[in-house]
Amino acid sequence: MLKTFTIAEGILLLVLGFLALIFPVVASFGVTAVVGIAFLLGGIIGWINNISRRHDLKAWLVFWRLVVSTLFLIAGFSILQQISSGPFDAAAQVLALAVAIGIVFLVEGVVAIVASLNHREINGWRWGLANGVVTLIIGALIISMKFWGLLSVLGILVGISFVFSGIDLIAFGSCLHGDNKSKKA
Repeated sequence: MLKTFTIAEGILLLVLGFLALIFPVVASFGVTAVVGIAFLLGGIIGWINNISRRHDLKAWLVFWRLVVSTLFLIAGFSILQQISSGPFDAAAQVLALAVAIGIVFLVEGVVAIVASLNHREINGWRWGLANGVVTLIIGALIISMKFWGLLSVLGILVGISFVFSGIDLIAFGSCLHGDNKSKKA
C-alpha cells in the first residue's frame, strides 16, 4: 500500500512538473497565489501565537512580532488582491516575486561561496563552492531576464523541482517493499 501511494505521488509530481514546464507562466501565477495565501496564513497564525504567548514574552518582543505578523497579513492580502484584480497587477506580483527570488539566489550564492572557502579543510568543501557558484549564476540570470522570462521563472523552477521529486519518489517507491526488500533505499 505504501509503495502504491509513493509511486502515485511520484507520478502526480512528475505530471505537475511537466505541466509547469510546458505552461511556466500559468505555473508562476499559481506559485504567486500560493505565496500570497502562505503570507496571509502566516500572519493570522503569527497574531494568534503572539497574543496567546503575550504573558510569556517581553512586551517589546510581542510588539515586534505582531508588527512582523501584520506585515505578513498586509503582504498576503496585497498579493491576493493584485492577482485577482487583473492581468497587469497579477503580472506585477509575479515579476516582484521572481526578482526577489533572484536577489535571494544572488545572496545565497555569495554566502555559500564564502562559507565553502572558509571550510577548505573539510572534505567535500568543493561541493559547497559549486553550489554557491551555480546559485549565484542562477540568481544573476534571473535578475537579468526580460519581462516574459521573469514571468516564466517561478513556473520553471517549480517544474524542475517537481520533475526531480517525482522521479525520486517513483524510484524510491519501486524499491519499497518490492523485490529489493533487503536493499536500503
